[in-house]
Amino acid sequence: MSDPEIRPAIAADLAAITAIYDEAVQFGTATFELIPPDLAEMTRRFEALAAADYPYLVAVLDGRVAGYAYAGPYRPRPAYRFTVENSVYLAPATQRRGIGTRLLQRLIADCETRGFRQIIAVIGDSANAGSIALHRNAGFQMIGTHPNVGFKFGRWLDTVMMQRALGGGGETLP
Repeated sequence: MSDPEIRPAIAADLAAITAIYDEAVQFGTATFELIPPDLAEMTRRFEALAAADYPYLVAVLDGRVAGYAYAGPYRPRPAYRFTVENSVYLAPATQRRGIGTRLLQRLIADCETRGFRQIIAVIGDSANAGSIALHRNAGFQMIGTHPNVGFKFGRWLDTVMMQRALGGGGETLP
């Protein structure tokens, strides 16, 4: 397997991104969405993040989008403006090959460049060992679990909260 190219996402990537997310919504518990958004909605979400200068990346492997990662606002109130929430999704055939690690490392670097100070991972399903390990290996610390807050596939699901400082974190003023 060749190394993936990690680069900013562009509009031409959105069909592949939509397909990857569709799979995650329909068959996984990493997201608590129940109905996969269509290309128009995924385009709207992408454009909103791009317009606000949040990083949105793709991993391209052998000419195809193998995964994507982005950061967006953690919460809407202004005091949270230096904190982002991240998401990482991979095509099922490309999981466990280090692509998620490469995406997350680049996402962290891009967030630091933009002056963000904290990054939060809200991981769907406390049984999502792969995502928890991915974030732990990238320097995220476990900050808590919200038990039984989502209901999908006929069962209650937890969310796991993990956090990592960016740049000077909370040690210095922005």
